[in-house]
Amino acid sequence: MTSLPASMTAVAISAPGGPEMLVPEQRPVPQPAADEVLIRVAAAGVNRPDVLQRMGYYPPPPGASDLPGLEIAGTIVAVGPGGDPELLGQAVCALVAGGGYAEYCVAPVGSCLPVPRGFAMAEAAALPETVFTVWHNLFERAWVKDGDTVLVHGGTSGIGTTAIGLCKLFDIRVIVTCGSAGKCAAALALGADLAVDYSAADYVEAVRAFTDGRGVDAVLDMVGGDYLPRNLACLAEDGRHVTIAFQRGMKVEIDIADVMRRRLTLTGSTLRARSADFKAALADEIHRILWPRLAQGGWKPAMDQIFPLAEASAAHARMQAGEHVGKIVLMVE
Repeated sequence: MTSLPASMTAVAISAPGGPEMLVPEQRPVPQPAADEVLIRVAAAGVNRPDVLQRMGYYPPPPGASDLPGLEIAGTIVAVGPGGDPELLGQAVCALVAGGGYAEYCVAPVGSCLPVPRGFAMAEAAALPETVFTVWHNLFERAWVKDGDTVLVHGGTSGIGTTAIGLCKLFDIRVIVTCGSAGKCAAALALGADLAVDYSAADYVEAVRAFTDGRGVDAVLDMVGGDYLPRNLACLAEDGRHVTIAFQRGMKVEIDIADVMRRRLTLTGSTLRARSADFKAALADEIHRILWPRLAQGGWKPAMDQIFPLAEASAAHARMQAGEHVGKIVLMVE
């Protein structure tokens, strides 16, 4: 630790509000506790929860940094008390509960994964938040498997493009919805089997036609509200519906009799506030099953645009505009 600087540049939220509320400032370099490491950040992913936090709608969980940033890639430069010194110098990407928009960030050891072979730091930084989210919700909670068909809303978002990529790796057909013909074309180019422009067509009818009336095995939904009953109409018998956000509202009326008759499963999750042990177990499963395929060149995240750390406000403005396709990343070094 003696060779590390005492202070660092970080991007903080000066007050709840627009992208201009993201302001570079000097902060003390954080110190890793037991079971933590300190990472010199090379790149940090930008995600929708960062935007919500900046707007004042999504406070960090207790004990987490007030700085935005939930995923990073970089080099381990210090370990906490009792930590393994062999970790020093390793290139990793990590899921964190906050603090990623900075030159240094503390991460739980269990949430760190090696940078996959052939991945640039910016690509590695685009992995943890969306991969952990998609893997847990589609592969664990919705238990999708080879030969299934799934519906994913927001097909060109970070979550959507990651879902397309992972489904293709495991021979799962994926239908996505997008807000324009151009975005549908982008989703198809990334491997989606069907992309529905929800501004011009009824996605329920499109799903039924594509599946010959059977429906999909699972829905990954970040929209909520009035989409929920329409999503249930898209499900096949024994289908699973997983909610990860509710942009159109958190309350809706559904037909419970239909859920019972078709044996549907409704579930959902959040990730940021889950325990370090849960995230470590999830990371271990991802490392064992998915990481070998990434190292073989099976998939890389769709990259939209890379901004310098000092231009985090521009990165947030791009995300809020909704024109991005794939991941937005901040380069720190």
